[in-house]
Amino acid sequence: MKINDIKVKRLPKSDPKNYHTDKQQVFCIGSKGIPACYGGYETFVEKLTAKRKSEKIRYHVSRIEKDSVRYMYNDAKCFDVNVPVKGSAKAIYYDIAALWHCINYCRARKIKNPVFYIMACRIGPFILPAKKAIDKMGGVLYINPDGHEWKRSKWSKPVRRYWKVSERLMVKNADLLVCDSKNIEKYILKEYGKYKPNTTYISYGADIKESKLSDTDEKFNNWLKANDLEKGKYYLIVGRFVPENNYETMLREFMKADTDKKLAVITTSDRRFKEELEEKTGFQNDNRIKFTGTVYDDELLTKIRECAYGYIHGHEVGGTNPSLLEALGSTKINLLFDVGFNREVAESAALYWNKDNDSLKKAIEKADLMDEAEVLKYGEKSKQRISDYYSWSYIVDQYESLFLGKKIKHKR
Repeated sequence: MKINDIKVKRLPKSDPKNYHTDKQQVFCIGSKGIPACYGGYETFVEKLTAKRKSEKIRYHVSRIEKDSVRYMYNDAKCFDVNVPVKGSAKAIYYDIAALWHCINYCRARKIKNPVFYIMACRIGPFILPAKKAIDKMGGVLYINPDGHEWKRSKWSKPVRRYWKVSERLMVKNADLLVCDSKNIEKYILKEYGKYKPNTTYISYGADIKESKLSDTDEKFNNWLKANDLEKGKYYLIVGRFVPENNYETMLREFMKADTDKKLAVITTSDRRFKEELEEKTGFQNDNRIKFTGTVYDDELLTKIRECAYGYIHGHEVGGTNPSLLEALGSTKINLLFDVGFNREVAESAALYWNKDNDSLKKAIEKADLMDEAEVLKYGEKSKQRISDYYSWSYIVDQYESLFLGKKIKHKR
């Protein structure tokens, strides 16, 4: 999104050299920037700044863009980083450039005890000089290790090896690793125990909200009609169109399931992967399966979630997944791939399946046979999970305690 397309307060090219403040300066590095258009980290930074409670914190947020603009948004100082490279090196260049921009900004203004919060472990081989500079100014380096980027099949083997090495070096040099999943925290402590990593757990967040769209809303009904769907008579999948999200298993199992409901798949387009799935599963011959494309309208997507009979979640790589939290806050029945990341979030508020033959098929058929009272019970339990442990208000409280050096309070 171009800065001219949004309402923000533009800032001069630089703050005065004698700039100083008694606020805790926190530099958020690694998101594509705010206002958030897409992505988990972007939404996280948007919520962190928009729901800020403490007046003692000043946020600075990097943004990947070609303009050279500084602006205020959600009372956070935002700055652009121009990235001239493409491909897998783009994110690496961006994180390095943004980090050094922030370090030099602090040096020039003699900012005391800054917090640098880097999201993802992309720049491990380049982190040591930056860490030395941060230590010299009395700052701290906090890192969110994300969720097993080195396992993602979209990367070639050399790139995956890089991600693994980079993760190790980021863990080694971090003052603190902020894990958004208890399972990720356990993995870090076990895998890199020799470095004695300092970790804490703060989850990703979500809000329970009802769509403002009515059942008769034209936009919603046009989406249903365009995809040959009916309210309450479809299962839903929302997620990146990648193999580790188990699309092959989900499609195969749905095709076998004895259900009169349809399957709406909201995802990005990858023609090569889709053709591969067509060849392996023959899903194109099942008229219940509807690939609907993407939906970027937040109100419409919430309405689609609310009106689905059930949500099927196949993610097996990553930490606390944003689309899972959104589903738990909107859809009554959730059928989740049985992996630690997902089970720790939903606990008993969902049905679980694995890659075994007929596992998901049986879960779908079980969900189909539930009476209204049982469906409502699952919906209430899933929303309670979000309300109790994943609300953005609760998550922001925890982050502000962390940045201000206070003890983080976890609910039991």
